[in-house]
Amino acid sequence: MTKETLGDRTDEQWQPDVLGSAYQQRTLPLGIDPDGEGEVVATLVRYLPDAAAAAIEPTVLYVHGFTDYFFQEHLAEHFAARGHRFYAIDLRKCGRSRRDGQSAHYVSDLALYDDELTEALRIAREETGNDVLIMAHSTGGLIVPLWLDRLEAAGGSAAAGVAGVVLNSPWFDLQGPSFYRTIGTPVINAVGRFRAFAQLPAGVSTAYGDSLHTSRSGEWDYNLDWKPLSGEPVRLGWLRAIRQGHARLHQGLTIGVPALILRSRLTKFAREHSPAVDVADAVLDVKQIQRWAGCLGERTSIVPIDGARHDVFLSSEAVRANAFQETDNWLDWLATYRKS
Repeated sequence: MTKETLGDRTDEQWQPDVLGSAYQQRTLPLGIDPDGEGEVVATLVRYLPDAAAAAIEPTVLYVHGFTDYFFQEHLAEHFAARGHRFYAIDLRKCGRSRRDGQSAHYVSDLALYDDELTEALRIAREETGNDVLIMAHSTGGLIVPLWLDRLEAAGGSAAAGVAGVVLNSPWFDLQGPSFYRTIGTPVINAVGRFRAFAQLPAGVSTAYGDSLHTSRSGEWDYNLDWKPLSGEPVRLGWLRAIRQGHARLHQGLTIGVPALILRSRLTKFAREHSPAVDVADAVLDVKQIQRWAGCLGERTSIVPIDGARHDVFLSSEAVRANAFQETDNWLDWLATYRKS
């Protein structure tokens, strides 16, 4: 499909999406799962409002986190109003892409995601004719820099059409007591290799989910089968892959393009929802995000957002307005920087 036929909603590769008439989805076949769970696919979603703004800015490609999928229509609307085309991807075994019998979000190696990310980048560039700004949240904020580091080594991420990166509360290290990251990591590596699909024994907390969903204390309505309030099970093989990704990040990456990192100013871990959870990151330790932010290897701006939740763009209205303003300011800078 070319830039001129982007608005052709009859293209058979694109089908109606669950988000409504302004959204379409396209299945990306990925072949047989290396982890033994049958055929795997990813799902690319695009936003095509009837009165689409001129696509004069880099196209946005959004990458979700763990226990997540793309449902944030307000993101698509904001960027379309700025003149960006907007795409989002549900990674293999996540959200729209999960098939019967598959373990939600499970991969044994984060590099497996390179296939769908590279294909999504290709499609977005081919359809819009523009370079692509990658936005990623939480676990996606770990997956994307690792992918870009490999893309940079293979010929350059900017040369491949990446304009920049916005990371929303990226998962840069394992949260919790320090022994989780020292003694615990070798245990995860050993057990995760031989009991890959075993679930990490952990208590169930719905504090963060309760802060978001309309059925509890939140303002967001989304599919609880795809994003459960208490989160998806954490499998040891997947956690092993995460820790290997953290180790690679901590050695220092070269992603090849500027990055903006948004995070909450505070962390508040809790078993149950309370008002404090609504104004802090209830999932990750924000000090670790700050600590490792310099590992991306390029110009990086780090902006703490007062009162932000773990997903900065699912915070209360005034807080997310601040996050959008910070993002817009950085994008204005990026446009000037790319011309220099």
